[in-house]
Amino acid sequence: MRIRVDWRSSCSLTGTVLKWLAVALAVPLGLSLLDGDDPVPFLAAIAVTIAVGIGLERLSTDRELGQRESFLMVALTWLGVAAVGAVPFFVAGLGAGGNSAFSGLVDGPVNAMFESTSGLTTTGATIMNGWDFENQSRAILLWRQLIQWLGGLGILVVAIGLLSHLMVGGAQLMETESQTRNVRKLRPHISETARLIWGLYVGITLLAIAVFYGLHLVGLAPNMSLFNAVSHAFTAVATAGFSPEPQSVGAFEPIVQWSIMPFMIVGSTNFVLLYYVTQGEFDRPLGSEEFRFYLGTLAFFGAIVVAILAFDPEIDKGLEPTIRHGLFNVVSLVTTTGYASTDFDLWTPGAKHVLFLCMFLGGMAGSTTCSIKSLRWLIVLKAFRRNLFTSVHPEAVRPIRLGDGVVAEETINDVFGYVMLALVIFFLLTVFLVVDAARAGEFVGEFEALGAAASIFLNIGPAFGMAGPMDNYAGFTTASRTVMIVMMWIGRIEIVPVLVLLTPAFWRS
Repeated sequence: MRIRVDWRSSCSLTGTVLKWLAVALAVPLGLSLLDGDDPVPFLAAIAVTIAVGIGLERLSTDRELGQRESFLMVALTWLGVAAVGAVPFFVAGLGAGGNSAFSGLVDGPVNAMFESTSGLTTTGATIMNGWDFENQSRAILLWRQLIQWLGGLGILVVAIGLLSHLMVGGAQLMETESQTRNVRKLRPHISETARLIWGLYVGITLLAIAVFYGLHLVGLAPNMSLFNAVSHAFTAVATAGFSPEPQSVGAFEPIVQWSIMPFMIVGSTNFVLLYYVTQGEFDRPLGSEEFRFYLGTLAFFGAIVVAILAFDPEIDKGLEPTIRHGLFNVVSLVTTTGYASTDFDLWTPGAKHVLFLCMFLGGMAGSTTCSIKSLRWLIVLKAFRRNLFTSVHPEAVRPIRLGDGVVAEETINDVFGYVMLALVIFFLLTVFLVVDAARAGEFVGEFEALGAAASIFLNIGPAFGMAGPMDNYAGFTTASRTVMIVMMWIGRIEIVPVLVLLTPAFWRS
């Protein structure tokens, strides 16, 4: 069989990415030295990523990627960075000498890989227990936050700068809704587009740090230290959800929770639209039908949850806390951030079922968010409404429009195919979690499995039951956690770049 994919070029560029990951690892390394903690976990990771990166880089001098090579490079890069990101967790566990206080995080390669993959894919699911947070060094906790920030930036560059033409209907829809002829050419060269996105991302992150730490400086958030401000800015903008606090943002004052919400919303907004806002075109977002649909979704589901909580006789927290917790957790799950302002696993079943539905929504295309995304749902609803109309008027020709543009029928079919594929994979993962738990003599309830499967595959983070917002995924079997690692990876890069690698035609035709 003759392989028709230039895998050497794909691996070479993957090696370049891994080599430069050493720069990011230098940040927690510096903090470990400053705090007097063991720097070996980060020195080991730097050595591994430089050695592997240079080795892969030497496989080829061809830096041009075709469509197939781009698929392969994206899939390999996400796996490679996750593997290197797991090294500090794993080595720190070896240094713990078997101390049970570390067992929830790094008692083996599966847990280390789980935590790293969850971070890089901006899922935010953790296997850390409350005491793990207290026993980990600040450097390890910062690495958890930083790898999520890198994952959010990485998916932006990949989606907008490099592979927007490979996502399922992604480029066509993004270009229609952002009113841009080519989202990969906001600047003449892809490298300039990537720098543009980088600048926006860094700027919003710095603004978040200033806001969060500013609340501390004026005395409104006593426990929002500079470390916490940086940590939560990293994961709020990346819509990621890791927190160095075991109680997530529930550990902070109400004003902190209110201040985090806008950054979650901005992080899940199309960065192409944000770019135009920085250019003074403030009406551009309001002209986006997807943006209006996205905000409407947040308002609609937020109002429902607030109403359910308000009429729940077992919850008596007052008007402001009810509104705050209802809105915050809806925004967190719709944007796939995964923060929690309170333990919503204790809420009434009605409220939890609405939160479960929120997991499938997602933010806008061209953002750091995960899940199915609001643009696809908007297309599905418009197509369904058209089908109802044509059932009454079979002779009518009624194209699907977004703004002033018409969505191609091929793109609509791609969207339906993607949504169906995502739901099928979600159900299969649910079944696997239940069956695997029964095999191991453990019990995982149906709703518990549904929530965990949706949260993992759609890269949300917290779910319900033993995977609830104040709990973790350590209770699942090793086999389940291994499959979850794969599902987080597939879900983050939107299924197709992984599944296409499994087709013989990809390699031979």
